[in-house]
Amino acid sequence: MSKMSLTRRSVLSAAVLASSATLAKPFVRGAFAAGKLSVGWWDHWTPGANQGLQKLCEAWAAKEKVDLKVDFITSNGDKNLLTIASEAQARTGHDVLQIPSWYAAGQAKNLEPVDDLVNALIKEHGDVTPGHKYLGKQNGHWIAVPTGIQSTAATPCARIDMFKEYVGLDLTKMYPAGPVPDKELVDNWTWEFFLTAAEKCFKGGHPFGLPMSTCSDAANQIGAVFSAYGSQLVDASGKITVKSDETRQVLEWFKRLVQFLPESAFAWDNASNNKALVSGKSALILNPPTAWAVAKRDAPKVCEQLWTFHAPKGPKGRFDPSGFGFWGIWNFSTSKAAAKSLLMYLSTRDSVEKLVTASAGDDIPPYAKLRDFKVWETEEPPKGTMYNYPPRGDVIPSMTGFPAPPAIGVQIYAQGTMAKMIAQCTQQGKSIDAAIEFAERELEGFMRS
Repeated sequence: MSKMSLTRRSVLSAAVLASSATLAKPFVRGAFAAGKLSVGWWDHWTPGANQGLQKLCEAWAAKEKVDLKVDFITSNGDKNLLTIASEAQARTGHDVLQIPSWYAAGQAKNLEPVDDLVNALIKEHGDVTPGHKYLGKQNGHWIAVPTGIQSTAATPCARIDMFKEYVGLDLTKMYPAGPVPDKELVDNWTWEFFLTAAEKCFKGGHPFGLPMSTCSDAANQIGAVFSAYGSQLVDASGKITVKSDETRQVLEWFKRLVQFLPESAFAWDNASNNKALVSGKSALILNPPTAWAVAKRDAPKVCEQLWTFHAPKGPKGRFDPSGFGFWGIWNFSTSKAAAKSLLMYLSTRDSVEKLVTASAGDDIPPYAKLRDFKVWETEEPPKGTMYNYPPRGDVIPSMTGFPAPPAIGVQIYAQGTMAKMIAQCTQQGKSIDAAIEFAERELEGFMRS
């Protein structure tokens, strides 16, 4: 396309396609979008999701007469993360990049502040999750735009038939495909009851498929249980707080759990739980709907028995293990106005619904008012299986490492500190106090690095 400047009226016209003009006002006043824009999106795992995003980008570019270059960057081999790091160091590359979870905070000094855009989106769509604030707002400023892409939840996905047979619990009654769950059953769905269910399914020959290694799936799941019991390794001020009654309580809980898991759980990677569910070996895993989608393709009889629902509740609340996605604009970009215009367009209600539908409901919008789309009611089989995937009701999206300062939290997450504590007091014969002392030393090391 030919290179040209865009007038204020032209930029505003993008907003009225699917949202009120209030979203555009903070950043288009007196601004002119550039004629060229280069963006790097994550290469989505869900078939069709990339095409949905590509179509929206092309529609925006055609209307605004912007020469837009779109790349989809795989996360295989961490290529997306390597791209973020290399472009930040070289201070050249794409104008906009998809940035997962911790990496937005890690690149704060290289990202263009987007307070104008995000504050307008929050006003329009409601507040964002605590995890998006924790990672996307640094030193009082939004440094990236929250997006549903790569914002997921590792919620329980379990076999309806096995839970009925072994546990005596109808999952579709506890969390039906509708706005009113069974209060009595939900109130009883605690991490303590989870142990009872795990034991019964284990004795039935179909143990829960929960990794206990240092892989990211394990870090997400374990961190949610720690949060539910009120155990924080490091507080928001950076003080080490792992030595607590809450930590001892949650480690005692894991000592009871691991005896009902597969013996190889401490060596599992991120694919192991998916395989356990799709093969029919496990009665429950905690995972985004990718495992369900694979079962739909490869094991339809298994898929027909899968139901997604929220995590159990602990003494401090009900935490769903979660991931948080962002769109970041480099502060060395020469097309910042166009970048903000595109991100605003992609963040309108109409665009977000199209993106969520294209991902078959896998992506969870970060804004409170954008979690009522029909896709979660209609996905099947069985129909409504994903209704209880987005956070609703008493659910708190969990981020392992929170509330530690992000530079410390990311180390807790990446190094699998919690999983190492569990392994020490369940596999290595060490006491809980010894495992806690190990964690204190490791945390002190993070703070020196």
